[in-house]
This record gives sequence, C-alpha cells and structure tokens, in this order.
Amino acid sequence: MTTWLNTPIQMQFRVIDGLTVRFAQSEDRAADALLLSPWPESLLAFEPVWARLAEQVHLVAIDLPGFGHSQRRDALLSPRAMGEFIIRAADAFGLGHPHVVGPDIGSTAALFAAALNPGRLRSLVVGSGGAAVPLQLGSRLKEWVETTDLEEYRSADPRQIVAGALTGIRRYALPDAIREDYLSSYGGDRFAESMRYVRTYPAELPVLRDLLPQIGTPVQIIAGQHDTAVPPVNAEFLHHRLPHSKLDILDAGHFTWEDAADEYAQLVSTWWDGGYAITGSAAAR
Repeated sequence: MTTWLNTPIQMQFRVIDGLTVRFAQSEDRAADALLLSPWPESLLAFEPVWARLAEQVHLVAIDLPGFGHSQRRDALLSPRAMGEFIIRAADAFGLGHPHVVGPDIGSTAALFAAALNPGRLRSLVVGSGGAAVPLQLGSRLKEWVETTDLEEYRSADPRQIVAGALTGIRRYALPDAIREDYLSSYGGDRFAESMRYVRTYPAELPVLRDLLPQIGTPVQIIAGQHDTAVPPVNAEFLHHRLPHSKLDILDAGHFTWEDAADEYAQLVSTWWDGGYAITGSAAAR
C-alpha cells in the first residue's frame, strides 16, 4: 500500500517484528539514516528537512509502533523496549551502521539502542525529549507523565488534545494534509495509549542516566531555547553526561525540526558530513 501527499515523502507499510509499520525512504546513498517519528506527530514531521537531507544520505523514516500510523504493541511503549525495536527495524531495512535521528520521544529510545548495542549505530541526533532526572517537563507533559488514570484521556476528544499540542508550532505553516495526518494518527484510544510511553519515564530515565557515560556513539543534541514542553535543561543534562556529544540550542520552541527547519537541517547535514567523527574522537572531549 502506498499513499501520497503533496510532499516529497512517499509513505508505505511493511511488517517488522510482526507489526505493520508505516515508513518512507529516499534514494540510495553511501550512508544510511533511520528517522524516528516525534509525538504527537508522525514521520511527516520530517517533510521540511527531507529533500535536503536526502541529497546526502539514504533516509528511512518510520512511525514508531503505537505512534503515527503504525500498529501498537503495548510491550514496546517504553524507551528501552523501543530502543530494542529500533535495532530490529534497522535490521529489517538492511541498515548495517546507520545514523539515527530521534527527536522528542525518539531521543530516549535512540539512546537506549546505542547503550545496549555498542558500535551498532554510526551516530545519533536527539533532543526535545525528556531526559533529566528528576523530571524537568512543562506542566502539560508532566501531567501526562504523572496522571494515575488514563480514563480521562480516553473519554476526551483526541483530535483536540493533539491540536492543542500542535499550537506549539509557531513559525512553520503546517500544511492541512500533514495536520490531518497528525490528528488522524491518534484517533480513538491511540492518543491515550501512546501516553503509556512517557508514563514510564519515572522508572526508565534513571536507568538511562546511569547508562549515558557508557555510550560511545557520537551524539548531536538539538533543543529549542523556548521549549516549554521539554525545557533545554534536558538537553544540557544529556550533554554533561554523554562522553561524545555536541549541543546546539536553537532560537525556537519545541518543534525545532519544523519551526527551525533550515537550522536543523544544516546542523544534521554538517554532523553527517564529518562532525560526528570529530565529536566521537578521543580528542573531542
């Protein structure tokens, strides 16, 4: 099955680890990159940077299980479990040593993947995802993490919840078709169930904290200075603990990949063009 929107991204579906996963990929290049969908969006969040990054690297973008339009498996709705799925997805696409771009919820999953599979990933680009211990999150996201009952969210209109989150996109004129893709991604109980991922943060982020100093994979961290959902202290927390990291804070809010697309693409492009190798060298830190 193939679906087209008025974007350079051609979306398809395939079965990975028994789950139907939506993905898109660009033309073959010498290097590969796996792009992980942010929440509550989908792989179409990469539309503003897709064409530029695809000139350099073979891109494979996926809606993570339970997010976007990919099938859910409850057992994967935690950063560590999703990190294990990232490796299985890379294997499924034949990506032997890929870069990984994991903004938002993809940050913790990508970091777990790198920590538990040394040498498997070439580099990471993360940011705008909860990481600090104790939690340092905006009030709405903190409420989603700490709520003791999901029934309130199951009975609410998920389109209104997602639309409210998308008001954080301030500079990018979100195309109607992509907005509708985001809204339809979390219909029914999908938004409430997707909350299970961030609700594991109190248990999983301390585990990740202890693994960070052991991660040898080079990590580019990109955060928004005005991010009220995931304040930049989370990016600084990672930068101070990762042995091979580079931190850039942009003049933007949470959705840096859309609101600061040019700067985001430039940082990623420069990183892939050799910045990761410099950061990963012993002399870098």
